[in-house]
Amino acid sequence: MKSEGYLFAGVALFFLLTDAAYIWFAREPAGIAALSVSFGMSSVIAFFCLINYRRKGPRPEDRPDSDVRERSGTIDFFPPHSVYPVVTALGAAVIAIGIVYGVWIILIGFGLLWPGVLGMVFQFGTRESH
Repeated sequence: MKSEGYLFAGVALFFLLTDAAYIWFAREPAGIAALSVSFGMSSVIAFFCLINYRRKGPRPEDRPDSDVRERSGTIDFFPPHSVYPVVTALGAAVIAIGIVYGVWIILIGFGLLWPGVLGMVFQFGTRESH
């Protein structure tokens, strides 16, 4: 994570210098805002990477003497089957149709969307973590 942190810190420095030059020469608010937001976002990523490196230490990818199998193991839990993604997609589609045809259809879409989203969130909420 240390090399990624330095990479994004360099990107943030580039956006900062570009933003300063843009403020000096162009004085155009939309470009200034875009470059400022780009500087802020790359700074946040650099901060996150460097703090994670400090907290957790080097990863196997950071060491030249590491093996591929050091990163192996259980990745995560993937549900075998679920109806909730289909219900969520149907709700989103009905909301999109409601934007075209009428507000009352949007309410039906939200009536389909919320059970789908809540179902995806809480379907495996009681599962024991390992």
